[in-house]
Amino acid sequence: MKKPAIILLLFISTICANSQPYESTWESLDSRPIPSWFEDAKFGIFIHWGVYSVPAWRKLEPGLYASYAEWYYARVMFNPDNGGEDFHNKNYGADFEYRDFGPMFRAELFDPDLWVDLFKRAGARYVVLTSKHHDGYCLWPTKSPFKANWNSMDVGPNRDLVGDLTDAVRAKGMKMGLYYSNIEWESSWTHRTESGYYLPDSVIEKYKIPDDMYVDMHMNPQLKELVMNYEPSLIFADGGEWDGTDEYWKTRDFMAWLYNDSPVKDEVVVNDRFAKDMPGNHGDYYSSEYQDTDAVSSGHPWEESRGIGGSYGFNRAENINDYSSSEELIHELIDIVSRGGNLLLNVGPTADGRIPVIMQQRLMDIGSWLEVNGEAIYESRKREVSNQMNEEQKLYFTTKAGTIFCLFDQWKSEIGID
Repeated sequence: MKKPAIILLLFISTICANSQPYESTWESLDSRPIPSWFEDAKFGIFIHWGVYSVPAWRKLEPGLYASYAEWYYARVMFNPDNGGEDFHNKNYGADFEYRDFGPMFRAELFDPDLWVDLFKRAGARYVVLTSKHHDGYCLWPTKSPFKANWNSMDVGPNRDLVGDLTDAVRAKGMKMGLYYSNIEWESSWTHRTESGYYLPDSVIEKYKIPDDMYVDMHMNPQLKELVMNYEPSLIFADGGEWDGTDEYWKTRDFMAWLYNDSPVKDEVVVNDRFAKDMPGNHGDYYSSEYQDTDAVSSGHPWEESRGIGGSYGFNRAENINDYSSSEELIHELIDIVSRGGNLLLNVGPTADGRIPVIMQQRLMDIGSWLEVNGEAIYESRKREVSNQMNEEQKLYFTTKAGTIFCLFDQWKSEIGID
C-alpha cells in the first residue's frame, strides 16, 4: 500500500518543479518574452527626487554626466576642482554633512495627484520614481536596519513617498515603475576610487554598510520589499553595472524569483544595469542615457532616458537656455520610437515637491502633440527602414496593424516617399 503513495508524492514533486519555468541562468531568464505593455507604452516619465534636491546645484560643465546635480554628495561638496567645495562651504559650512540636508527635504508641497494629472496630460503611459539613489536615502519606510533615520518616513517628509505616488499613478490607469541604485556612495564598493568620487574615507567609515552584509542583508531584501509592498511594473536598476558581477549581486537569483514567484511575475520588466556583465546582453530591455550606448542597434527592446535639461535632479545652475525646447523633445521622441525604443523623460522636482514650471510646460506641449499624433506612436513598432532623407528633410516611419505611419519635422504640401 505504500508504493502508490510514493509514486503520487514523486508526481506532485515533479509538478512543483515544473511550475518554475525560469531557472537562475541567463539562457533561461533571457528566454522570457517581454510583457507587451512596455513596447506599447513608448513614453514614460522619470522622476529624480530626494535629499540632493535640497542643495540642487552643480556647476555646468561640458560633457556627458558633467552637470548631474543629483551627484552633489560624490562630485560637488568635496570637490576642490569644480567650485563645488567652495560652494558648499560658503553656503552651508565645512562641517555641514550631506546627511544634514535630510531634515530640509520636507516635500511639504508635494501633491501626487497634481503630478500624475500633469503626466497623464503629457501623454505618458508609465512613471518611474527613484526609490533610492546612490546617496542611499530611501523614499519609503524601509525595514532595512541600515536605513533607520535615512528614509522619508523618519527624516524629512515623514511620509511614504513611493506609496503615495504609486497610488496616484495607478488611480489614473498608468503603470508604475521604481528606480533602485544597487550601489551606495557611503559603502566601500571598489569602483568608487576608480571614478574620482570625493567622499572622504571618514564618511565611508562612519556610514558604510559592512561588505559581507550589503547584498544579502540590505540590497536584495530591499528589492524584494519594494516588489512585495508596491508591485512595480518596471524595475530600473542602476550602478550595479559599474561594479560587481551578477554572481556578486546575486542578480540571476533575484530575477528568477521575480519572474516565477513575485506578485508581478507576469507584467514586470527589468533593465540591464543590475551587474557589470549585463548592459547590452541581458535584461528585458536595454537602457541608454543621453544616448550614451549603442543599445538601439541591438534589435532588443530598449529605452532612452534623459532630462529636460542636462541634469536628472533639479539643478539651480541651469537657466532657460540649458533646457531642450518642446520641439527638440518631440523630435527626439519621434526618432526614438521610429528606431523601436521608448523615451523615459525625466523631471527633477524641487525639495518642497513642486515640478518646475518650465518642465511642466515642456510636458504639456508634448501632450498636445501626442493628442493629435499619438496613433503613430503608441503600440507602434519599428519599420525595417526607420528613416530616410528626402529633399533635405528627415522622414521617420513606424508601423502598426499593417499601417505605415510617416512623421516629419515640418509640413510640406507634397512629400515623396520611396
